[in-house]
Formats: sequence, structure tokens, C-alpha cells
Amino acid sequence: MNKADSERMAGILERIGYSIAPSELEADLVLYNTCTIRNNAEQKVYSYLGRQARRKKVLPHLKLIVAGCVAQQEGESLLRRVPEIDLIMGPQHANRLETLLMQVENGQQVVATEEQYILEDLTTARRDSKTCAWVNVIYGCNERCTYCVVPSVRGKEQSRSPEVIRLEIENLAALSFKEITLLGQNIDAYGRDLPGITKEGRRENTLTDLLYYIHDVKGIERIRFATSHPRYFTNRLIKACAELPKVCEHFHIPFQSGDNEILKAMGRGYTIEKYRKIIENIRSLIPNASISADVIVGFPGESEMQFNQTLSVIEDIGFDQVNTAAYSPRPNTPASNWPDQLPEEIKVDRLKELNCLVEAIAKKRNTRYKDLTEEVLAEGFNPKNKNQLMGRTRTNRLVFFSKEGPKGCIYKAGDLVALKIQEVRSFSLSGTPLR
Repeated sequence: MNKADSERMAGILERIGYSIAPSELEADLVLYNTCTIRNNAEQKVYSYLGRQARRKKVLPHLKLIVAGCVAQQEGESLLRRVPEIDLIMGPQHANRLETLLMQVENGQQVVATEEQYILEDLTTARRDSKTCAWVNVIYGCNERCTYCVVPSVRGKEQSRSPEVIRLEIENLAALSFKEITLLGQNIDAYGRDLPGITKEGRRENTLTDLLYYIHDVKGIERIRFATSHPRYFTNRLIKACAELPKVCEHFHIPFQSGDNEILKAMGRGYTIEKYRKIIENIRSLIPNASISADVIVGFPGESEMQFNQTLSVIEDIGFDQVNTAAYSPRPNTPASNWPDQLPEEIKVDRLKELNCLVEAIAKKRNTRYKDLTEEVLAEGFNPKNKNQLMGRTRTNRLVFFSKEGPKGCIYKAGDLVALKIQEVRSFSLSGTPLR
């Protein structure tokens, strides 16, 4: 989500005459788009700001902007820590960057953190990729997980209309993009704030309806979506993914803990049994589907036995990838004030053990690709080897391969390439072009 916001803000800056500087320490304008989901991400912001504040003392024309979740969370208090900042703007104000910069040009120090209706903007994103594009479909989050700061910094849910989403995708197809990823903080909530009930009493404008609605856009070869919430993940959605050829066989569904008591304390709204059933239903309809998840260890009060329950779920399900984190208390979240916080050394030890298991299982899962032919969408060059391209399978496995194919064929970003997978690692594959 932050990457998508950054692309939109970069596009606005480009449109009003800015171009990318060789480095942040040579720029006339520096914008930090920030994350506050964990404490270490937030602390990096202050380190970067300190360097720029020192620059500004000798370069008063330097414009210094803090955007995103730290900006929303801290607001004016950021100015007390770093008075050199010109503009503080929350995520809901990303599309207002030009207007806010005009106020800065007029000599104002601006703080924009009030709740804002997010205006549609189809034209300004400067995409980092020429092949794959993020498409926001819903902003904000109405959930109240006890550990999560996102609802307080990203605001309430705001779904974009299906027509505007489709128009953006059509525009991307016209620019030769091949893959889109539909984005939402809680994408399964898409459409809850839009009108529409069918005569059967079913709500229209769900994520499932949106997938059917956009599927036939010509030129788009692949469709992905993230991030799902187990509370709202439906069998109808799984059926749509099985029926629609462009929807990739990859599901990112965080489960956060393998213990029901911890899930209840987290305010997640489902049991681990329900989560297991979702995975079972996916694999019954889409046997080769790739499943990834998010997990938190060291949540307040988590016992050794409850941690082991999480390890058991990871082992039993056999995830292709798991994003892991040790619990980090965040401002204005209920769990941050609970008395049963775990010592840092326990959290670190559990995270290390978890990561070892995740890596081993990921490598085991990847062995199923050995000697198979997989279709890979080339996304760009391997930054460590310019003779190689890199891309992903439909199941979201990262693959490296030679840019040269048989008979002198030279592949480029945007090509769909048939590869024979020859090497497997925990988090990537290598293959050879077949034609």
C-alpha cells in the first residue's frame, strides 16, 4: 500500500516539474513516505530526518516532507522533534500533495492529518514497473485488531467504484501493463460501503463481483489481490479464482497466531479451525495454489505452548511463504498497555525459531517446481546479474533466468516466458527458457 502511495506522490511531483535527484542528500525536495506498523520502521524515520535537518541549516531552500503513517500518527508533535519539516501529511492526503506544496511555497508550515475523503486520481502515478501495477480498490480499515495501528492512521474504509477501478485497469492495459494487483488493507471488505443488494438478498460490489467485472480487460494477462482477512474470506471468492483464468493461483491470508486464545485477544474474529478450513477449501478447488501468510510471535501473554501451536500450524499447512514479525507495541493500541508484555529476548528467540522453520518449509514447498515447465512474467533484470531477467510464476515464486533464449531470442520485461525450473531455493527458483 505504501509503495502504491509513493508512486502516486512521485507522479504528482513529476507532473509539477520535479525530477529524480541522484541521491537524497543532493535533492531540493525530500519526501519520506513512512510506515509505523512496527517500532523499528518508525525509528528509521527519525534517523533519516536528522540528516536532512542538518542539510537544511545550510540549504534553507530544501523542502522536507513527511508523509504516510508516522506523519498521521505523530502529527504536529513531529515538528517539536524536527522543526525543519515543511509538510506533514497523512496517507489520506497523498493525492493533495500539489495543493499542500503550494501552501509551503507561500511560506506556511503545513500539517495535514485531518480525515479526508480520498479523491479519485487515475493519471498521476509514476509506476516503478512497466509491467506490473498496483491498483488501489479500498483504502482504510474498519477492523480493530488490538495490536494494529493501521485503522487509526489510514482511516475508515473507502471503496472505489467498480467503474473507476476498471477504467484505471483499461488505461494500464493501453500502456502495455500485463499484471495488476488489486490492493486493500483488508481487501475482502471491498464494497461494504457501496450501495447494492441483489434480488437474492446478496450484497453486490464485493471483491468477487469486482474480479468478474474486470476480468475481461484486454491486454491484462494476470490479476492478483492482497491482503485478505480470514474473517471475510468466502467460498464464493475461491470459486471465482478457480473459474477466472487470469486470476493467479496465489492467496495471501494472514493468520497471525496458531492459538485461539491469542487470536481472541488479538481481536481477529476467527478461530484457527476456520482458517484451516479456508486453506482446505482453496486446495480442494485449486490444488497447485500457493499460500502465504503473516504471523506475529511474542504477543502479550503468549505462552511457550501457544507459540508451539503457531509452529504446528505452519508445519501442518506448509506455507509457500510467511512474513514474520515479533510483536511490537504500537501507540494507541489496546495491547500496548497490557501488563503481560514479553521480554524482548523471548520475542527474539521465538522469531529466530519461527524463521528457521519458515525457511525450511519454503524450500520443501519449492521442490515441487523442480523440472516443471512454468510460465514466468519477466519483470526486469536481476540487479546482481544483468544477463539475467527475473520474474514470477502465477503462484508468485520469484524466478531468475537468462535473457537469451533458444535460437538467439532475447527476452525483455513484459514477456511471458516458458521456463524449465532447474534450481530451487527457499525463496527463489532458477530456470532455462524453452522457446
